Amino acid sequence: MTGSSYEHADSNFDLPIVQSITATLLDKSGFDLSVYSDTFIRRRLFALINMEGLDGLDDLHRRISTDSKLLKRLLQSLPIYTTELFRDPPFFKNFRQEVVPILKTYPYLRIWHAGCSTGEEAYSMAILLKEEGLYDRSKIYATDLHAPLLEKARAGIYPIRWLQGNADNYIKAGGAENFSMYYTLTAKHVVLDPSLKRNIVFAQHNLTTDGVFNEFNVILCRNVLIYFNWTFQRRVHSLLHESLILLGLLGLGNNESIRGSGMEVCYKQTESKVKLYQKVN
Repeated sequence: MTGSSYEHADSNFDLPIVQSITATLLDKSGFDLSVYSDTFIRRRLFALINMEGLDGLDDLHRRISTDSKLLKRLLQSLPIYTTELFRDPPFFKNFRQEVVPILKTYPYLRIWHAGCSTGEEAYSMAILLKEEGLYDRSKIYATDLHAPLLEKARAGIYPIRWLQGNADNYIKAGGAENFSMYYTLTAKHVVLDPSLKRNIVFAQHNLTTDGVFNEFNVILCRNVLIYFNWTFQRRVHSLLHESLILLGLLGLGNNESIRGSGMEVCYKQTESKVKLYQKVN
């Protein structure tokens, strides 16, 4: 049976071989695939099977046990890369309108971007805080499990094709300046202004195993929880709640919610249509 035919055979997905693949990954790399949802695991494993021309899950397991290059390609295929500057502009527009007035009442701000990927969301926040006169009294913590993504985030250098969509997002998110002031161009790249990095700390952090490392006025964990299974979603929700100050704000992705998290009574949703919650106890 080929990889593409395995993709539609859900009964095969539940075979013990998946647990064996998970155990091999954990043993050889420290990466715990078991924290992710079945849908995420299925898509990633079968995508690699098809790309490599393998004969299903058994073949994949045999190969990653002995082929370090294939194991590396599997690990590189697992992180979630989908991000952009001011992704979901209505969220940032509402943040500017509703959250910024609250933040202006604090003498100093700590903001955590959990699962920051290649850094665009953290840089979005830096730009927004600059325009609202808050950046100089803020510290942004941008964390991710995957070191290669953090390296890209720290560099703040993106392909030239990155520019157009992100410029549109900036305008739709309520950007108050000329977007071009935040970057320079080379022949092939967009280089973000170094001043945006000044108050950002990029660091490795595993949401499913690591604990609280500071108290925050705002935590954005957007489009991250949807990839975890339900057990680990609840674990991460507990971590985020513990990391927020009283009356701090939690931002989630459009397809995420606090429903079923066990933390429903701990928050009230803001009046905006986006997923912004204020910690009330």
